[in-house]
Amino acid sequence: MTDASLLAEKLIAAPSVTPATGQVFDVLEDMLAPAGFAVHRFTAGDAPDGPVENMFAVRQGPPGSRHFAFAGHLDVVPPGDGWTSGPFAPERRDAPGGELLYGRGAVDMKGAIAAMVAAVVAVPPEAGTISFVITGDEEGPAIHGTRALIDYMRDRGIRPDLCLVGEPTSVNRLGDTMKIGRRGSVNIWLEVEGTQGHVAYPQNADNPVPRLVAMLAEIDALALDEGTDWFQPSNIEITELEVGNPAHNVIPAKATARISIRFNDRHSGASLSETISAIAQRHGGRARPVISGEPFLTPPGAFSQLVASAIAAETGIEPEASTGGGTSDARFLKDLCPVIEFGLCNATMHKRDEAVAVDDLHALSRIYARIALAALHTRAG
Repeated sequence: MTDASLLAEKLIAAPSVTPATGQVFDVLEDMLAPAGFAVHRFTAGDAPDGPVENMFAVRQGPPGSRHFAFAGHLDVVPPGDGWTSGPFAPERRDAPGGELLYGRGAVDMKGAIAAMVAAVVAVPPEAGTISFVITGDEEGPAIHGTRALIDYMRDRGIRPDLCLVGEPTSVNRLGDTMKIGRRGSVNIWLEVEGTQGHVAYPQNADNPVPRLVAMLAEIDALALDEGTDWFQPSNIEITELEVGNPAHNVIPAKATARISIRFNDRHSGASLSETISAIAQRHGGRARPVISGEPFLTPPGAFSQLVASAIAAETGIEPEASTGGGTSDARFLKDLCPVIEFGLCNATMHKRDEAVAVDDLHALSRIYARIALAALHTRAG
């Protein structure tokens, strides 16, 4: 099998802080084209959230064969300072548990994309159609990335039967966790207008801060639910509070806050936005919601079982089916077909000195090959 760690080194060496464009896509195209993939690259969107580069690559199987998609992103978060080696200069180091490969994106998620490429080389073309749905903007606003890829596919009548996203889902060891769903996410900006004035003459002013505080207290007291069979309880967090008043003797003219809600499938972004907007209005304020994604669940069944079987065959462990964690582009891909996320250990993602075990890269490529073969030969749903 093609060495996934060597492919990962090439991808890591191409700097790709979100939104990623150019070189890193060239590197991936150079890997896929010799493997028989037709590579289609395009940019979408305008500033400030674009343009974003995306790639759809496909190797067609026999007419009527099933279509399995690998999905992921080439962009990475900014590396920050304090690395012990260059974040875009991949470096291997010996460690007690085996060799580690260091570099930004080693885990999230250039390593997984490298494992996907190594996997498809081991899958014969006659097994069926395989595609790569790759964006350069998952770590950023994610407005012109995977959503634009879905539009591209729909316009051409392309619809995979199943899709696997290579997010780093494993926790303590490769294979212990796969994601069969994710909670939704909505951020809501809250604002209360007042009338500025001198603190010694409150009768001539209207202080917005007490009304904002009361609004936030009511929101914070909401108990949205107690969770479901597959999802943890929805939660509301106050993430910002701002008055912007540099003077100690001035009643401010405005007070603002921001909340973030992660919610399960008992709610929708729209329903929660309406609830919060009603509370804001009762306190003389207003709300501006931005829905990042809706919750989704791929119910346990044939697809999750074939993924679990492939993992067990290589690692000897049965993965936990989880819906925890943050959002991913699976929240968009679920509109195309059933989707599951599975990838590397996530302990160092987004951290300095991000690193992946080289043995895990090799094992992941074998798992991905098993999953692709099984998906192309089953009527999984």
